[in-house]
Amino acid sequence: MDLKNYTDQAIEVVKKIAAFQLEERTKFQQDAVEVKGKNDLVSYVDVISEKMLVEGLSGIIPEAGFLTEEETTENKNENLFWIIDPLDGTTNFIHNLPSFGISIALATKAELLIGVVMEPNMNECFYAWKNGGAYCNNKTINVTQNKVLENCLIATGFPINNHDSIANYLDLTEFFIRNSRGVRRMGSASIDLVYTACGRFDAFYEYNLKPWDVAGGAIIVKEAGGQISDFNNRENWLYGQTIVASNTFIHESLVEVIKNKYYKK
Repeated sequence: MDLKNYTDQAIEVVKKIAAFQLEERTKFQQDAVEVKGKNDLVSYVDVISEKMLVEGLSGIIPEAGFLTEEETTENKNENLFWIIDPLDGTTNFIHNLPSFGISIALATKAELLIGVVMEPNMNECFYAWKNGGAYCNNKTINVTQNKVLENCLIATGFPINNHDSIANYLDLTEFFIRNSRGVRRMGSASIDLVYTACGRFDAFYEYNLKPWDVAGGAIIVKEAGGQISDFNNRENWLYGQTIVASNTFIHESLVEVIKNKYYKK
């Protein structure tokens, strides 16, 4: 497969959805919000964006299936499929906060092949393909070289509805607040990941995530020279609901702290 060509075409599709979202943001009303579950919000912008993505991406690789957040298509192909989050950071969008993104990834059963994450407000498009490097707006990006946790800026997120482990998670976050340059919470996992990929953050961790939250950003982190694992430092991060992304140098230290704090009784 010509992954670079597919990536270039996917970027054009994503940019059209970004323009649509920015236009809708100027006239969006709170009464357009629907509730899927506790604090789990969706709007017509999410749904229309996903339909536009499915249509556009289907034109690039007609045989590819889809794994989507809003389930607007039943087109499945477990051997080759797009993983889509049409609006990662819906709550931010609804409250007129600028950090939200569009995240897509092309995957097989075994691996991720392409990732594209667009932040419409900043007009920044992050992308990568397998063994092709990572980029933002046509410029190569790389993770940081920081080797000391105390010099690192770390990102995290908080679960919207699964609070069973929140006490341990807050204890973990307190540790990083005390032992790093700070902890940031953007409200969009895909944005946290690409900001790690381009060196704005040194690391990112979060739990209670879905594949569409992390797929696009994760391959970008990897191609930018970073490292991805689950909280147990294993490879079950795409479907296992926990993720740690870093510049590689501090990864072992991060995971060790997470194991001690998050999994304590």
